Amino acid sequence: MRHVDEWRAVAAATGAPDRAAAEAGVRRAYRSAGLAEPERFVWARSPREGVTAVRSLEDAGAPVRDAVRSRPWALARRRVYDELGARGWAAHWAATGGRLWEQTTALAERITEGVVSSLTEEGQDEGPLRLLLLDAVRGQHDGAWIAAFPGEEAVAGLAEVARHCGWWWPYEHAVVLTERPVELHRDEAGRLDRADGPALAYADGFALHAWRGMPVPAGWQAELATLTPERVRAEENAELRRVMLEHYGYERYLSESDARPVHRDDTGVLWRIPLSGDEDVVMVEVVNSTPEPDGAHRTYWLRVPPQTRTAREGVAWTFGLEADAYQPLRQT
Repeated sequence: MRHVDEWRAVAAATGAPDRAAAEAGVRRAYRSAGLAEPERFVWARSPREGVTAVRSLEDAGAPVRDAVRSRPWALARRRVYDELGARGWAAHWAATGGRLWEQTTALAERITEGVVSSLTEEGQDEGPLRLLLLDAVRGQHDGAWIAAFPGEEAVAGLAEVARHCGWWWPYEHAVVLTERPVELHRDEAGRLDRADGPALAYADGFALHAWRGMPVPAGWQAELATLTPERVRAEENAELRRVMLEHYGYERYLSESDARPVHRDDTGVLWRIPLSGDEDVVMVEVVNSTPEPDGAHRTYWLRVPPQTRTAREGVAWTFGLEADAYQPLRQT
């Protein structure tokens, strides 16, 4: 759907904002909510810098997010729901906002956690900061639900803002708006992912690092080029250790760790990698009986559940079978 693709692009947009267009959208949203237009606009380069700007606001008045964002959304949803009915609304949502929701919500949550992490000292109460982040309108990252209401006047101002900037905080007399990221890198599944730098970066230096969707420390990716089995085993974070193993290669890790097979039969060889504080990694080594053009027989490594006891059980599991039921007549 063309409309959904437009909002997918908005949610992923990077680069300098159109400040005049964003501010015009804010004024429209205020008017639509029955509020006087804000007296001043304050721009920040990232959501983190936006929080700092909000904290330093003076004479801004009360937050008006409910009036500007929550009520228009509720009104638009009610109108569409009443027109389409329960089933019609479910189908409409699945065809519009539902196609973007998981991706945009996950990204917004990652940004929230990144801001909280970077602005909170160890042992400090995160509550006030999280409440402040709840006062934000997520701009481009609200694209999923805005996509569900094309042509709805109630959300037209919000849509205009979202097309041109990132997160923003509406108050009675002032608005803090933030710029979009300068970089966004994702994998084919839409997850944050970059091997040689931040996956999401803003102009003020606020950034998120990720490997296939998993948060990683800054500079962690540089370690991947110099990994050793000892370094993999020494990693205390189980998730990071699994990523290290995947990057290093199970076959290589087994070879360089002096691992020993735990079972062998006519289907292959079962290997087990014990990991402290985590489930074992269990692999079945199988050899393709069909030779390659050069006559070689290719070896494959199949990851199987930790409780696997025999090679046959592991291979059978990859076909969704019990070990006793796996009796291939011919291997290919």
